[in-house]
Order: sequence, then structure tokens, then C-alpha cells
Amino acid sequence: MLNERNGERISCTYDNYFSNHLIKIYNLIDQIFIFDNPINTINNVKSQQSLPKINQFHIIYQSNFQSIILSELTPLISSKISSKLQLKQDQNIHSQSYNQKTFNYQIIENNSIKQEKYCFSFAFNKNCSTVAVGCINQIIIYEFKYDMFKQIQVLDLLPGCVNTLNFMKNSDQFISGDDNGNISIWSINNNNSWVCSQTIKGHNYSITCLIVNKIEDLIISGSYDRTIQFRVKQNEWICSQTITEHQNFVYSLSLNDQQNQVISCGRDKLILLIEYSEQNKNWIVVQKIYVDCYGHRLGFINNNIFSFKPKESNSMHVYEKNSVNKQFIKTKEVIPNQGNDGRNLFPQQYIKLKQLLLNRHNKYINCIRIIQNGEFKLEQIIQFGTNSIFGSLSDDGNSLVTWDDLSKEIQIRKYTEQ
Repeated sequence: MLNERNGERISCTYDNYFSNHLIKIYNLIDQIFIFDNPINTINNVKSQQSLPKINQFHIIYQSNFQSIILSELTPLISSKISSKLQLKQDQNIHSQSYNQKTFNYQIIENNSIKQEKYCFSFAFNKNCSTVAVGCINQIIIYEFKYDMFKQIQVLDLLPGCVNTLNFMKNSDQFISGDDNGNISIWSINNNNSWVCSQTIKGHNYSITCLIVNKIEDLIISGSYDRTIQFRVKQNEWICSQTITEHQNFVYSLSLNDQQNQVISCGRDKLILLIEYSEQNKNWIVVQKIYVDCYGHRLGFINNNIFSFKPKESNSMHVYEKNSVNKQFIKTKEVIPNQGNDGRNLFPQQYIKLKQLLLNRHNKYINCIRIIQNGEFKLEQIIQFGTNSIFGSLSDDGNSLVTWDDLSKEIQIRKYTEQ
């Protein structure tokens, strides 16, 4: 009887430890593959040494028991690593095929919507079936199907102009930021209507940029009040930290793939690199880059490269991380532009799947392919008759929605390869 109970206890312990530690090891492997390492470097000796070692996980202090678990874990971990390597290889092949193709965005005629009000912000949901549009102090919700818009709801009780919109990818929610400094969380109710579930008085002045991390437990926002605020999800969203290094308006924010670094740019001719400290459990400014001319847009391409568009420069600036001191330095200027870019909002977007960078400047939207050798290839310039252009790409890069104050239309363009 005693042996039977011991056997049950050991079996239960085995199951619990096996499950818990397998999840822990899988998470470690996932973290390693977040980095932008080429596939060949993952196979080399140095990178193999960085992978988790089976004997590092002291699961239980009975050697026989440990041996049994390790014998079970080893093939599963190997399988996990192999699947990750295969995924990297598939993505590499896929990206190479994109490198060889040209593309453009073609307007869908007769599908535009007349809209007299300024539309400062746009967002697609995760499957591109819904588009939210910020029109002054309204948010208009459209069903987006077969490249056509169908208005389904108007949220018109907002206190200020809607400057930012972000759909959550893991839940039926979106976030808006307005020029009164408020952040609002919108959710679907039982009647399948969008309602405001939380409003946060975040900043003292207009919110100009807002981003959400991949696991959607962190909101980062920038404002005309010169601050960058970090909000974490508990029962509700609460402010956990405020960065006050900027001395003027904050215009743009971007989070890297690894989700541990944020870059910002502002009217003070300053780019900040802000890094999360695991030791201190907070965000720390680790680099300040002073520029000759301020800009409205910047964004990470990967963990080691970001691009920045100065307001008055005729080119886009590319910054790369130094492998020794981990500081970013400007390495080149690419993609000539014309005119002075006097408008903020309409953030830069990079679609990794298509290696596509979208950046507006003055009266133009530049559609850029980033080729594997690091070359920035200008594929298309979409020209408008005005510099008051606002818009967004869908997450898959297949749809581009815009509004401009000359046509006063919400227009849709489709990605087409040639």
C-alpha cells in the first residue's frame, strides 16, 4: 500500500516537473530565436553554446529520476529547436523571393469614401476585416470586405481629436489616444457594439504616438507634454514609469523585435534609445543621439537597424548598432526626398513578411523594399497634391488606407506584385 502511494506521488511529481520545465525550456528557445540571426549563425558552434543545455535544468535531486526526465526532454527539445530552424529557413527563402519582385499599390477605383472631416488615424484589426478611422472627435468603424468599406458604427462622444488608433491582436479591443491626453480602451459588448471600457487621463497635452508590445501587457505613449509613459496591464492599465528626457514634443516611438528597446524622436533634435533593465525592472535611457534636424518618424527594421526621417533632409537616415559598444550610429543616407515634411502622425511602418518599409514625406508616400544585403530600394512613390496625408498599412501589407485634405476621401490601395 505504501509503495503504491509512493508510486502515485512520484508519478504526479514527474508529470508536474516534466510539464513545467518543458514549458520553461520552450520559452527559452523562443527567446533565442527572436534575435535576427541569419540561419547559418544558428548552426555554428558559438550559437549552439548559447542554446539551453539539458544539464542546466536541475529538475529534482534524485539522479535516477532526473535521468528519466532528461531522457524524455532531450528529443522534445531537439524537435523544438529543429522546428524553429526550419521556420527560419522557410522565412529566409520566402524573403529571398520577395527581394526579386517589384511591387506597387494600386488604388481601388470607385471604392473611396467621401469624408469632409480630417482623418488623423487609422487601424486595421488582426484579420483586416475591420478598419477604425479617427475623424476629428469621432471614431468610425467600418467592415472591410472585398476591398470595400461598410460603415457599422460611429463613436462620437469623444472629448478631443483622435490622433492614434491601435487594434489589439490577441483580443477584441482597440486603443485610442486623443489631443486631450486621454487613452481609451474600446471593447466589444454582448450586442456586438464597440464601447469604451476604460479611459485613462494619461498626458497633460496631446498624445502624438502610441505603441503596444507583442504580448499586449504594455502600452507606451508619447505626447506634446514632452514625456514618454509606460503603462502595464493589471486589473486596469496603470502608469508604471515616465521618461522625461525630451525637452520638446515627442513625435514617434518604435519597439524592437526583441521587445526590450524603444526609440523615440522629438522636436528637440534628440533620438532616445531606452532599454528595459531586467535587473532593475524598469526602462532606462542608454543612449542619446543628437541630430541636426528633428524628424516626425522613425522605426526599427530589426534589433540592429532603425531608420529616421529628418523633417528638412532630402534623405532617410539609417542607424546601425555597433557590435562592440552596442551603441547606434548613422551609417548611411538613402531614398532621396523632396520638400519639407511639416506633418506628424501617420507613423512609419515596416512589414517584415514583405520586407516593406512605408514612410511618408511631404506630399509623398515612399514604398521601400529592404533587400537582404541591406540595400533600401525605392519601389514606388505615391504622390498627393497636399502634405496633409494620413493613413496606415494592414499588418500583412496588402492594404493601404489613406485620407488627404485635397481629395477629402478615404482611399484604399492594394499591394500588387509585378
